[in-house]
Amino acid sequence: MSFNDTHTLRPMAKKAAVKKPPLDFGGETLGQRLTRLRKQRGFTQVELAEKVGITQVLISAYETDRCFFSVEMAVRFALMLGISLDELLHPKAKKFSSKKPSRRVLRRLEQIEKLPARQQNYLLRTIDGFLRGAGVAV
Repeated sequence: MSFNDTHTLRPMAKKAAVKKPPLDFGGETLGQRLTRLRKQRGFTQVELAEKVGITQVLISAYETDRCFFSVEMAVRFALMLGISLDELLHPKAKKFSSKKPSRRVLRRLEQIEKLPARQQNYLLRTIDGFLRGAGVAV
């Protein structure tokens, strides 16, 4: 008696696909959230890619939801952006932590600190005048 005589092969039954409702990420996708957080921190795609150790093309794919990032990438993004994983991944996480100045502001401060003291004082008086004009206490 051969194997084929005693056993018949049957096609495997297909499992019913379970449709899960999409998560509500506060009106934005994970890619859109990554884009928003990157821009708020003043990084370009190229700069973030270099810091995370991937290519700009892959950053673009993540931001446009053509690729979904792994847990390791989520940790890398959170570390480089100075945020918690909750802020990056949690659907109801707050949208922006204003504890740190943006990268753009920090770059300007670094440039101002390189100026001679006289030019720094002049620039700071100009900024103070602008802020007072905007109704911000200095």
